[in-house]
Amino acid sequence: MTTPQQRHAILSAVDAAFDEQLAFTVSLVETPSLRGSEKAAQDLMESRYRSLGLTIDRWTLDPAELALHPAAGAIDVDYSGSEVVVGTYTPEVETGRSLILNGHVDVVPTGLPELWSRGPFNAVIAEGWLYGRGAADMKAGLAAAPFALAAVQAAGLRPLGRVHLQSVPEEESTGNGTVSTLQHGYHADAVLIPEPVGGELVRAHVGVIWFKVRLAGQAAHAAEMSEGFNAVDAAYALISDLRRVEARWNEASKSVKYFEELQHPFNFNVGLINGGDWTSSVPDWCEFSMRVAFPPGRAAGDAWAEILETIERAAQENPALGGVIPSVTKTGFYSDGYSLEPGSEAEDSFGRAFAAANGRLLGTVTTPAYLDARVYGLFDNTPSLVFGPECQRTHGADECVSVESLREVTRAIALFIADWCGVEQR
Repeated sequence: MTTPQQRHAILSAVDAAFDEQLAFTVSLVETPSLRGSEKAAQDLMESRYRSLGLTIDRWTLDPAELALHPAAGAIDVDYSGSEVVVGTYTPEVETGRSLILNGHVDVVPTGLPELWSRGPFNAVIAEGWLYGRGAADMKAGLAAAPFALAAVQAAGLRPLGRVHLQSVPEEESTGNGTVSTLQHGYHADAVLIPEPVGGELVRAHVGVIWFKVRLAGQAAHAAEMSEGFNAVDAAYALISDLRRVEARWNEASKSVKYFEELQHPFNFNVGLINGGDWTSSVPDWCEFSMRVAFPPGRAAGDAWAEILETIERAAQENPALGGVIPSVTKTGFYSDGYSLEPGSEAEDSFGRAFAAANGRLLGTVTTPAYLDARVYGLFDNTPSLVFGPECQRTHGADECVSVESLREVTRAIALFIADWCGVEQR
């Protein structure tokens, strides 16, 4: 347990360096890190880790290696530009508990530029919010981790346990970046991921599967439409059948632990759809990509089997599909959900740190989003805490993160490092 004097020194150090932290976060947001192009942003993270005297480990994701792990998602892109960076603090004599601070550097596409008030990679602080693609999800939290550790050091203290700072790609698509850190031997007594979840601790998150469906039709002139078979119409019909599964899963959500109060948590999202080649021709092909969510406690394999069964039955029974069974391919996430059950020492320690840092009790939240907490929580039996700042318009135009909330998050993480790992005077 830290003393009141130590806690005061740590919090004062966070506040003293907060302008520097914001400046670094702005630089990180202004460095694009779309999927497969994260190298420049990872260079920034490595530089920050080195400034703390951390030992650096950096590697490129290996599809063959990832394929050996059951937590890995399907890979349909080139990984040659996707790198993981880990900075490790190791005490001279390790007597305290170890900690992983994990965050993702990859961001989603920017969407239509005209929807942004300013350029998506033109990071601006205005009226208490930091704007830009990835500012909320999750570069603010990713950058907070090294500054939290730096505050402990600036207070004249040294953690007594190992601290691993992980900056990973692929969280937005597969979770494979964090899976790779586990494969490379990184383990700890607790994990904290500062995702933008509104300043509360995540109690549970959904499982997610990504897949692509391709339907074949028969081309014909639009003037003789009945002579062809419209693959786009067939796709809409199949999506309607899948929506019935979505409705059934959400009707049952009231009996799912931690999801009882959420409205429609298990979403089936059609994120991409393409089809046909000519406006006056009946389209002979259509593809759509879907993201489906399902409750923790249900295996991804079971959810996937129900999806495939629905598609096969639709091909046989729905006349709009013409009796042709579509091709179905997994394209990314194939991940179970995760629940952080109350009562762990890690949660108790973090609750104390949050209250000491911010003068109020820590709340909890259940989220219908995917989180990398499931990797260490399910596959390494490690309590995985997700806690991060307040944000708005995640994945949308004018994405932003609350500056004051970010300060609170950094203060809480800094005290958690000290409380969980233990500290000694330098």
